[in-house]
Amino acid sequence: MCCRVKGCLCIVLLVVGGAGVWSAERESVRPRAREAGIAPGILSPGQLNTITDVEGVKVGHVTLIEGTDIRTGVTAILPHSGNLFAEKVPAAIYVGNGFGKLMGYTQVEELGNIETPILLTNTLNVGIVADGLIEYMLSLPGNENVRSINPVVGETNDGWLNDIRSRPVRRHHVREAIEKAAAGPVEEGSVGAGTGTRCFGFKGGIGTSSRQLPKSQGGYTVGVLVQTNFGGILTINGAPVGREFAPEANSDNEDGSCMIVVATDAPLLSRNLKRLAKRAILGLARSGSVMSNSSGDYVIAFSTARALRLGARKRGDSGVLLSNGEMSMLFQAVVEATEEAIYNSLFKATSVTGRDNHFCEALPIEKTLEICRKYKVLK
Repeated sequence: MCCRVKGCLCIVLLVVGGAGVWSAERESVRPRAREAGIAPGILSPGQLNTITDVEGVKVGHVTLIEGTDIRTGVTAILPHSGNLFAEKVPAAIYVGNGFGKLMGYTQVEELGNIETPILLTNTLNVGIVADGLIEYMLSLPGNENVRSINPVVGETNDGWLNDIRSRPVRRHHVREAIEKAAAGPVEEGSVGAGTGTRCFGFKGGIGTSSRQLPKSQGGYTVGVLVQTNFGGILTINGAPVGREFAPEANSDNEDGSCMIVVATDAPLLSRNLKRLAKRAILGLARSGSVMSNSSGDYVIAFSTARALRLGARKRGDSGVLLSNGEMSMLFQAVVEATEEAIYNSLFKATSVTGRDNHFCEALPIEKTLEICRKYKVLK
């Protein structure tokens, strides 16, 4: 749990029931939720069980850990590797609770597309990150005459562990995160924009997951990435994990926010992308969040379908769109992937000591799995 005195976490754990054997004497080898036997839902994950399972999507982090009080960073999500201003992607944003500073919302709402990478950071760095993102976009070949850029930048407040008033994320960190963005495995936990975040009274961070639809349902992929910094009573696969922890683990943890980024290769425009984004909030609720007063909870959803890129579209391409009646399995996928991404953010996060010697303990995995076994929710 988060407290003002640095603690110690040393675990050696044997996991049974198909989850394998792992040692967590060093926190760097903490498992993902599925590796520990937690597999929410009925759909199968993609190959890597990350947002990058959606073809073309890339993720990059810059993690800032400096001295005793800088614990923050920036995370970049790229819908594709090209010039996003020249080839915009269909997109939508759903506001679960608007206590936050999501830049770029109104133009996405009006036009239904995104024209920059999506950047996540801390609350007071939104302006600086947006400035760095604009600078990056203007520097791209082909954008020499561009005079309007709509940067999409989300945030959560990491000011308990991080000296947020110092605003340490700079413009060059934005470029670095974008240029480091890659397909393949995604680093999770206390990294990038999740370096200084807290979740359910424990260390939060970056988490990701994906779901693959059956061939009979189109075979589409839905990927989710979360930045977790919110409270509530942790529930895992239906098990009341937070209720089983000591009462102090659930005290004073209601504040914060959650940023959710949803990617899919399904051919959707903004209207059905917003419907998809709404369902991600159900995954947030399954984890135990009630979206408290000061929890800014946003979902940014986009489609990577090539035929729907603005600049690539031709008259008649709208015929490839999925119908409303074909959305339900995608809804199932985004709920499951969001739930598991949140669990991954907790399982992969490592304990952090930060500003004013505040200490936030990583989720105790041994105790968590003991509770999950009690309620028979492990695979």
